[in-house]
Amino acid sequence: MKKYILLIILSTFLVSCGSSKKATTSRTKTHKTTSKKTASKTTKKSSKKNSSSKTTSSENKKVSNIIKTAKTFEGTKYKFGGTTKKGMDCSGLVYVAYGKEGIKLPRVSRDMAKQGKSVSLKKVAKGDLIFFKTGKSKNRVNHVGIVTKISKGEIFFIHASTTRGVINSSLNESYWKKTFVEARKII
Repeated sequence: MKKYILLIILSTFLVSCGSSKKATTSRTKTHKTTSKKTASKTTKKSSKKNSSSKTTSSENKKVSNIIKTAKTFEGTKYKFGGTTKKGMDCSGLVYVAYGKEGIKLPRVSRDMAKQGKSVSLKKVAKGDLIFFKTGKSKNRVNHVGIVTKISKGEIFFIHASTTRGVINSSLNESYWKKTFVEARKII
């Protein structure tokens, strides 16, 4: 019985918000192949934004609502696979917050890391997702958070920590700085 419980606990930590090395590789390839498409899409988006500020306004409202929803879970304890106030994991927090705004994302961080487009930290904005390689599986993405605030170059994000539950953290903290992988824009 003890071996069974130990096996469950161990697998929880290994899988957590799990990913695979393959996801990282394909994500890189996706970024390279979409960069040409992104340039043409950016041009199209620029002309659309110039002709209509409603898109920007509705996008900003969605981002605000996503962050507001995520913050309602602050203090919620960590629970692997959780998506409620009873317990939440990192990808569950993102899934629920974006889902409330009608934006469907995959349920796990490794698949979320394939969505949207990669952005540099200099261009990261509120509502963007940031991905990490944490724990013993340093070769794969297994954690995600939502950027909530940028102040004087410091990036703050909300996420579900396995030890402290749903909290806000700074990317300047040494642990997050060394485990950071990339940021991705969904909206």
